[in-house]
Amino acid sequence: MYQSLPRGLYAITPNDVADSATLVDLAREALDGGARTLQYRASSVDALDREIAVQLRGLCTELNACFIVNDDPMLALACGADGVHLGRRDMSVSHARQLLGNHAIIGVSCYDELDRVLRAERADASYVALGSFFHSRTKPDAVRVGVGLLGEAVGRSSLPVVAIGGITPENGAPLVDAGAHAIAVISGLFSCPDVKATASAYQALF
Repeated sequence: MYQSLPRGLYAITPNDVADSATLVDLAREALDGGARTLQYRASSVDALDREIAVQLRGLCTELNACFIVNDDPMLALACGADGVHLGRRDMSVSHARQLLGNHAIIGVSCYDELDRVLRAERADASYVALGSFFHSRTKPDAVRVGVGLLGEAVGRSSLPVVAIGGITPENGAPLVDAGAHAIAVISGLFSCPDVKATASAYQALF
């Protein structure tokens, strides 16, 4: 079990994959290519999602990667995930910490809000995420964030900072140079014809 977020590519599963077997295969390609963290974005909370979460947990254990569940601390607990990622409308960090324990990795989306980064640190979060840094196909209306805010967050908080939103192997280097601990990607990775090679290109930024 991981107790801190690994540095490098943070792969987030897409919601538009036709079946669970294909999703698991794509996740394996990403991890084989060097992704250090895999986040599962369940489309709903039902038996199938729990089954997929268990399969992905097993895959991450096999390939020595960190496994995070998006939005749902209860699903994270049920499948033995390393942690959970929380958005603005999700469970509080303190409640998730009580549920998952002191060693769980708890990430918080902070969008373009430095104050939210600092509050997450005070609440005992494990890492924060900022973005969108570029136009995102997954969330085209997401607020845009500049590299300057990333540098400020890195300078004012001790938490690892994850950059997300429209990042490619071609535009990601300035974010890593500014202190991004990880780069989170969905469509920029899983929409590519060669997921493994693309993951390797992202991981090479680190």
